[in-house]
Amino acid sequence: MLIAPSMLACDFRRIGEEAQRAVEAGADWLHLDVMDGSFVDNISFGPDICAAVRKSVGPAVFLDAHLMIDAPDRYYPRFLKAGMDLISIHVEREGKVDLHTTLQGIREGGAKCGIVVNPATPVERVVPYLAEVDLVLVMSVVPGFGGQSFMADTLEKVRFLKDGRERAGLNYIIQMDGGIGPAQAPVCAQAGADCLVAGSSTFRAPDMAAAINSMKKTAAQD
Repeated sequence: MLIAPSMLACDFRRIGEEAQRAVEAGADWLHLDVMDGSFVDNISFGPDICAAVRKSVGPAVFLDAHLMIDAPDRYYPRFLKAGMDLISIHVEREGKVDLHTTLQGIREGGAKCGIVVNPATPVERVVPYLAEVDLVLVMSVVPGFGGQSFMADTLEKVRFLKDGRERAGLNYIIQMDGGIGPAQAPVCAQAGADCLVAGSSTFRAPDMAAAINSMKKTAAQD
């Protein structure tokens, strides 16, 4: 199980140090939640902050940018320039944005690409993109704010994606994000998740390394 602490939950006053702290605590990836105040009702940070995180941790750390924005087709080149290793965009922008072309552009720009599905969106909406992506992110809370409770019914989406991956011989990573800590890690792993995004349960834990290790250990006991 990969654990990707969400920078949304860190102390923004010292975001570079917080990124380094997560890496030193055993984070596999760092997850950067980009919000524009329109697609979701919150504003977080943009490509300049992502570039600052890249600079603080160096080139070897895997940075995963989740674009919760109206115009991922317009802005993804800025996140490529900022040094992101993977950029995920929302299936809910389908019809407003050419998602196939955007995913292709991300890949041609040198990064991995992902598609995201919100709790209220049928998981079948991502099926046309599965052969094109490296990752599918299942939101287990309503996106926009940290600290929400895990929505267990989203596990059905993960099971669907795991079964579909096996049937089609694909190899995308299944990621979950929202309300996840050690208590949720086993059920996420059992459903088929490969990567867990964890914000409050990592950055705000008394011992971040212990929290990450606990999630890895409990996920392994699924």
